[in-house]
Amino acid sequence: MTSYLCAIGTANPPHRIPQLQIADFMAQALELDEAGTRKLRALYRVSGIGQRYTVLPDYGRANGEFAFFPNTPGLEPFPGIGPRMAEYRRQALPLSVQAARACLDQLPDVAPGSITHLITVSCTGMYAPGLDIELVAALGLSGHVQRTCVNFMGCYAAVNALKLADAFCRATPEARVLIVCTELCTLHFQKSQEDDHLVSNALFGDGSAAVLVQGQPAAHGPSLALTAFHCGLEPDGQADMAWHINTFGFEMTLSSYVPRMIQQGIGQLTQRLLQDLPVQLADVRAFAIHPGGRKILEAIEQALGLTAHDNRFAYQVLRDYGNMSSATVLYVLQALLQTLTPADAGQPVLSFAFGPGLTLEAMLLTVVCEENATLAQQEPAAAEVPALLV
Repeated sequence: MTSYLCAIGTANPPHRIPQLQIADFMAQALELDEAGTRKLRALYRVSGIGQRYTVLPDYGRANGEFAFFPNTPGLEPFPGIGPRMAEYRRQALPLSVQAARACLDQLPDVAPGSITHLITVSCTGMYAPGLDIELVAALGLSGHVQRTCVNFMGCYAAVNALKLADAFCRATPEARVLIVCTELCTLHFQKSQEDDHLVSNALFGDGSAAVLVQGQPAAHGPSLALTAFHCGLEPDGQADMAWHINTFGFEMTLSSYVPRMIQQGIGQLTQRLLQDLPVQLADVRAFAIHPGGRKILEAIEQALGLTAHDNRFAYQVLRDYGNMSSATVLYVLQALLQTLTPADAGQPVLSFAFGPGLTLEAMLLTVVCEENATLAQQEPAAAEVPALLV
C-alpha cells in the first residue's frame, strides 16, 4: 500500500518585512553601538534572506509605534512567555485555516467531512483545548476525526507528520490525512547579544503549510508517492541545536558547528535511506531540502556533490520567507511540485530536514502524474514496475 502527498497549501501573515529593516529593528532593540550595528547588518546581508513574514508589525516600525513590544528604551519590561503564548493563540488559527483551505481547494473531490485524520504540528506555541480542536470547527471537519499533535520537535517535525500520515494510510486504505504545520517563530525574539540568539533572530519567520495525504494519487495534477523514510541522530550535536522554554519565550541554541555536523552525517543518512531501494543518488534530479540556513545548504551541496541549481527550491524559499521551522520543507516541496509535468512521472525526489538532537531526517518521494496514476494504483508485481516507480 502506497500513500500519496496530493496537495500543499501555504499561508503567511500580512506583515512582510525586508531583511535589512528587521536588522535595524534588532540593532535598536539590542542597543548596539555603530560598530555592532554594522556587524549585525553584515550578518543579515549574507543570510540569503531577502524578506520574512511576521504576525508582529513591530519589526517594521519604530519605537513609539509598537503594538506588542513596549514603547520604551530597551523594550522594557520585555514580554514574557504569557503574552507571547496569548499572541500565538490569537494568530495561529486564522493562519492555519488559510493554509488548510489553500490545500483543500486544489482537491474539489475531497470534502472536509471526508477527512479521517488531522495532524497539527508546531514548536512555537501550545495551548489546550488546542489548535487541532479549533481547526475541526473552523474547517467543518467531522467531530469523529482522529487528531494527533506533533509538538516541539523543531524544523524536522513535518517529516514525522508525513510518517504518521503514511502509517495511517497503510493501515486504512480509505484514510485521508490533513497535516497542518503552523509556526510563529518571530514571537520568540530574544533580546540577547549571544551569537546563537543573533543568528536565530536573523533566520526565522512565520508561516503555515497544510498537506493532504491519502491512499491514492490526486485525480488531477501531480502527486508525490511517499516511498521511504530514514532518521539519523548525531548525539554529539545535542548542545549545538536545541530549543528550550524560558522566561522570555522559546529560546533557540544554534551553534556555528551545525553545518559541519550535517555535512559529516548527510552522506551516511542518504546511503541508509537508499540502500534497500532501486534508486541511487546519481538517479535523483529533484531535491527538497530544508533551508535551515545558507551555510547548511552549502554544506549539503559539498557533501553530496550537488549544485546550487539542484538546491534552487530551497534557496528560493529561504530568500522569500526565511526559516519557518517545520513548515519550511513543505514550502520547498510546494515550489518543486508546482514545476512538475507528466514528463516527470516516475522521477525520485530526495528531501531532508534537520532539528534538535541533532536530528537528520530523510525521505524519498516519487512523482506520480495523471498518466501513471492508474499504474500506481494497480500495484503490479515488483518485477513489472519500472525501477523509479517503486
